[in-house]
Amino acid sequence: MKRRTFLHHFPKAIGLISLSGTLAAQIRPLSLDAQQWNCLAAVQEHLLPSEPHAPGSLDIRATAYLDRTLADPGFNPDIRTFLLQGILWLEDIAQKRAGLPFHQMVPADRETLLHNIARSPTGERWLSLLLDYTLEALLADPLYGGNPGGIGWRWLEHDPGRPRPTPDKIYGRLEKV
Repeated sequence: MKRRTFLHHFPKAIGLISLSGTLAAQIRPLSLDAQQWNCLAAVQEHLLPSEPHAPGSLDIRATAYLDRTLADPGFNPDIRTFLLQGILWLEDIAQKRAGLPFHQMVPADRETLLHNIARSPTGERWLSLLLDYTLEALLADPLYGGNPGGIGWRWLEHDPGRPRPTPDKIYGRLEKV
């Protein structure tokens, strides 16, 4: 199934996504170190690669979006721990199998490794969460750090509606005003 078909049939994707990110004006890691960032970026690029007429995870700033989401003090600490432990797990397997960090492995070896971890319930859950946050980065208002300039909306031919939120009215800031 092509991405466009999947996203158009994704049950009310625009309305169901949880917008748990924080306002992001720059791309500078807030909660991830370089190794964690590189690993997540490589996995997200595998899950949503750039195509000639479709934005990929790099285009939509999926790793920056996830980093800001993880840095949000209101973010579920159990999910944060699970996602970060998943990086350690993946990197450990990559080192044992290839002697390299995951992001330095050749694409075919990364593909095989991700298929192998997806066979376990824990690996499948970890990859599913990463896909969820990658899709959020594609669909969320750019104020949350992903979807720069509405690139995902334009690709999906989606009108986000009006009025769009202002920086002081986004999720995570409402109760702080």
